[in-house]
Amino acid sequence: MNENFMKTAFRMANKAFNKNEVPVGAVIVRNNKIIAMAYNKKEKKKCAVEHAEIIAIRKACKKIKNWRLSDCEMYVTLEPCPMCASAIKQSRIKKIYYVFDNNNPLTSDISNKILNYNDANKSVEKIKLQVNFDNDNSLSEFFSRKRN
Repeated sequence: MNENFMKTAFRMANKAFNKNEVPVGAVIVRNNKIIAMAYNKKEKKKCAVEHAEIIAIRKACKKIKNWRLSDCEMYVTLEPCPMCASAIKQSRIKKIYYVFDNNNPLTSDISNKILNYNDANKSVEKIKLQVNFDNDNSLSEFFSRKRN
């Protein structure tokens, strides 16, 4: 785990926050270098699939000219939803680092089942980090306001 990659994911999340998007940022790393980064753009694009993880996967695939991201890791501020978990699994990303829990036990359970499903693609390791790069607590505050 590299703290600088998660700091970059938090910077992406803050961009989303400042644009009235759900503040999720994602970074994809290959050979210890960032190859893609993104933030949520559902409101801007008026499209439900414009999640940070999906956008980052699209960018990473374009960058390396391959849909297989098997030698990549993802740093994301929020635990992936089932749609993003499926895209992560299909793209063969090997590891996800995240900070904030989804807080919906059913959604989290579905995502975990997708990531750990024993099929042709390897399981994706998911690691929750105990870090705080949210210096002004704006992301933490956003999630607590939306969920209470």
